[in-house]
Amino acid sequence: MNKYIIEFLGTLFLSFVIFSTHNYLAIGAALAIAILLGGSYAFNPAIAFALMQSGKIARTDLVPYIVAEFAGALAGFQLVKMGV
Repeated sequence: MNKYIIEFLGTLFLSFVIFSTHNYLAIGAALAIAILLGGSYAFNPAIAFALMQSGKIARTDLVPYIVAEFAGALAGFQLVKMGV
């Protein structure tokens, strides 16, 4: 369960920075921070699929990873909409 929370929070943070700044340096820094704090997780459904294809994550983990990533992105978007 911890890995899904990390995916959610990392994607939330990354999408929040993307939606609020539109600055490539800030986006790169946010991605670097998310990876440094959370470990080498996907933060992207396409990357999660590629990791599953290469055997780095289990097939049973793919759908929860993608759900956590979409939920994190939607939560980041909602935070930007609320003006946080």
